[in-house]
Amino acid sequence: MSRLIYGGRYSLLLGTSGAVFGLVLGCIFGCVAGYFGKWVDTLIMRTCDVMMSIPGSLLSIIISSVLGPGFVNTMLALSVGQIPGKIRMLRAQILRERGEEYLEACEAYNCSKVNIMFRHLLPNTISPLLVGFTMGIGGTIMAASGLSYLGLGVQPPTPEWGALLSAGRTYINNYPHLILFPGLIIMIFVWCVNLFGDGLRDAMDPKLKT
Repeated sequence: MSRLIYGGRYSLLLGTSGAVFGLVLGCIFGCVAGYFGKWVDTLIMRTCDVMMSIPGSLLSIIISSVLGPGFVNTMLALSVGQIPGKIRMLRAQILRERGEEYLEACEAYNCSKVNIMFRHLLPNTISPLLVGFTMGIGGTIMAASGLSYLGLGVQPPTPEWGALLSAGRTYINNYPHLILFPGLIIMIFVWCVNLFGDGLRDAMDPKLKT
């Protein structure tokens, strides 16, 4: 139990930091693609197409294999696969807002492009990304556990939940609780995060309030 509780810090930090890193980069490139358009939009979106053509799990395994195991490398491997989807989502929201009058007013006041993108456009388009970020934490934790189980993530003796699963599989016949309880903890936590994401989506979606 002490190792499960202590290892929760690593699993939660991996899930949160990986989702935050993907969200930040997704917001930056999504704003740039949606606001500037033209060749900038084409370059960013074609890069996203290439990245999305590779399955997320396979991409994480490739990056983790190249960088090597470890906490920071695992976080980078998990976050890279989330960036293209967030770029596409934010770009679509910005294209929808691009013709609004408040943006024309900002341009009339000679606001800088960075100010328009991140002070005016981003706050009005980020709601779907926040919901996806919340629900993505659970998926990131499951992916991190999978990498650790394969030996490509956090390494023993660090008691990360996936590493505990990997260490306990050798003794599954005689001591099945070494596999059972880490698996239950992962399942319960991901379930709770998804429930929170559903509630946040319902609270932030104005169509559901009518």
